[in-house]
Amino acid sequence: MSTLELGIIGNGTVAALVDPNAAIQWLCLPRFDGEPVFNQLLGGSGAFSVVLADQVSSEQTYVRNTAVIETILTAADGSSIKVTDFAPRFQDRGRVFRPASIIRRITPLSGMPRITIFLQAQSNRGERTTLRRRGVSHIRFPNEDYDFRVTTDAPVSFVMDEREFVLDQELSFVLGPDESLSDNPEAIASDWLQRTLHTWQEWSRRLATPPEWQDAVIRAAITLKLCVYEETGGIVAALTTSIPEHAGSQRNWDYRFCWLRDAYFTVTALNRLSAVGTLEKYLSYLRNTVAITKGGHIQPVFGIALEDDLTEETADRLPGYRGMGPVRFGNQAAEHIQHDVYGHVILGAAQAFFDDRLLSKAGELEFEQFEQVGERAFQVYNTPDAGIWEFRGIAHVHTSSAIMCWAACDRLAKIAETLDRHDRTEYWHGRADEIRATILEKAWSEDRQAFTGAFGGADLDASVLLMAEIGFIDPMDPRYIATVERVDEELRVGNHVYRYRIEDDFGLPKTAFTACTFWHIDALARIGRLDEARTMFEAVLATRTKLGLLSEDVDTETNELWGNFPQTYSMVGIINAAARLSRTWDTVV
Repeated sequence: MSTLELGIIGNGTVAALVDPNAAIQWLCLPRFDGEPVFNQLLGGSGAFSVVLADQVSSEQTYVRNTAVIETILTAADGSSIKVTDFAPRFQDRGRVFRPASIIRRITPLSGMPRITIFLQAQSNRGERTTLRRRGVSHIRFPNEDYDFRVTTDAPVSFVMDEREFVLDQELSFVLGPDESLSDNPEAIASDWLQRTLHTWQEWSRRLATPPEWQDAVIRAAITLKLCVYEETGGIVAALTTSIPEHAGSQRNWDYRFCWLRDAYFTVTALNRLSAVGTLEKYLSYLRNTVAITKGGHIQPVFGIALEDDLTEETADRLPGYRGMGPVRFGNQAAEHIQHDVYGHVILGAAQAFFDDRLLSKAGELEFEQFEQVGERAFQVYNTPDAGIWEFRGIAHVHTSSAIMCWAACDRLAKIAETLDRHDRTEYWHGRADEIRATILEKAWSEDRQAFTGAFGGADLDASVLLMAEIGFIDPMDPRYIATVERVDEELRVGNHVYRYRIEDDFGLPKTAFTACTFWHIDALARIGRLDEARTMFEAVLATRTKLGLLSEDVDTETNELWGNFPQTYSMVGIINAAARLSRTWDTVV
């Protein structure tokens, strides 16, 4: 049975998911949103597995502060092997080398281990098993969209025949484009491994982490970095599609695209750790997004190369995660009206106007371009939309959307001030003040003693907790404190928080949304309930996989993870919570 006890390898071009027994269950080529050639995670037959005869145990870890996974498999007779998996990433000839490749090394550790290699790929979304063509030292996988090959120093006949053999020496597998290698697989794998290890360890060393929960924060930061498609700067919400939000829910979505909302949270979290390179890439992505839309409607999600057509389709040949279909490719959210996107565009770009560390700061031209986004935010803040949770059959004036429209105008005022554009500073302050007054009047419910999810509504929504984080309201404002208390009473179950507890297009939610739990942790800390916030944070960390990763949702009774994986929202929460709750270095050292 599939689980989300998975590790991730990647390099900013591709990413793969590896299970505790060293099976690569998920790999899309030639990029994150490409064809899942290894699709076992969703019930397909595509996978790259190493099976140790009579295996009795496995142990899996990341090499410290890297995206390199080591899996040790042990057999009943004591023989054992180590499988090392990574995607090459390092500086080469003045650029970052990050090909659409993954490397696998299998090393005998003790005894005479007997192994079998299973290597099968699928295409057309599970409709066809790719015909393998053997070469002298490689196996080709021709596909309609992307041909690739696996070059190896293992006996190709044994791999093709799926024949068991004794592993008496280290073997290397280089999966990549259908091209000849410049050297033998062992030399390339060894060289690329050392350079990749060094690259990740140097990147991690430069992170400005808090002293507490360092391991969790570094793992979260590396995971977020693995979700950045570096060619364009687009950031995927997750690396998978169609992992249901709970068993049999049919809440199965494709998250391999760039939600401008999720990307803002990712960039902000990495900025908090001084990993500003992602911001520079993402700013380029935003510039293109705004240029394309020319001050008009901005859809909430784009493809990682700025594709605007993400037509949603189902793959009937793939059974789905644990047989729980449908499996979807594409996402209808691209067609939605979600007004919070305007705030997230401005918030995502704002630091670029202030941060002197950047190679190229944003200036007048960018400001004038982003002003078009602010104008759009002001036009629509008081009109219905699908909201942050992308309701498919419900439209309200959602409080969280209005708050983000306020944020767009508020940040434009601050940017104008730093650019000495005093006329525009006053202009945007006026617009922000008007939006703020409307929200305080229409989103506050005296009966509920809380800010509600929609103007004039009565239902709670955890997204309003973001009010304090983005600076809309003082966290010690009695209305905000009361809202936190209502969320405690109605949306919190144990140490987890639901988005809402009302029926939506698919019925009642049955799992908590981990990002909302982190928002609540932040809110508790802001209003002075620090001990409780720390307790909740530790409880959430306990739900992570053994390798320190989180998905989108969690079952509040079993703590089992559900939803797409890894979820950037959730990994962001680890960084933000640690930064807020940790003691300072002065008090630790």
